[in-house]
Amino acid sequence: MSLQRGAPEAVTTWRPREEQGAEPVEQPSMLTSIRRGALNRCPVCGEGKVFQGFLRVVPECEVCHAPLGRLRADDAPPYIVIFIAGHLLLPPIFWVEKAYEPPMWLHMAVWLPLFAVICTLLLRPAKGAVVGWMMRLGFAEHDPFPGEAPPRPGPSRDA
Repeated sequence: MSLQRGAPEAVTTWRPREEQGAEPVEQPSMLTSIRRGALNRCPVCGEGKVFQGFLRVVPECEVCHAPLGRLRADDAPPYIVIFIAGHLLLPPIFWVEKAYEPPMWLHMAVWLPLFAVICTLLLRPAKGAVVGWMMRLGFAEHDPFPGEAPPRPGPSRDA
């Protein structure tokens, strides 16, 4: 991805390693990449898996060799999950409190486990969607693998 007069160039293809002799893979649309990631499918080809464990991203897709391991979702998936879970569960909590006024121990016995279950179920699709989003934006081309030296900046053209 290069910059031309301050405007970023659109990411249209992801190129596999040249030594594999593979042809460039056409990037799907943003929504397709996000949907594929949320469904634990490679955002580029839609065939390989994104996760090798519950939340551990594979180093690369076993089908198209997209470098998914370079993408670090970090804190975005938990924020997304908290936002969604809060918007799903807070209205019923307020409605139950207003309508029935149950004791606090009952609120804690019902809502805390429900929050924990919903957040756990949403975390993996949210992280997959963020990985798909980051892949489509071209973050895999710039971030080095863990332990790999970051790319050196080239000479400035502005001088």
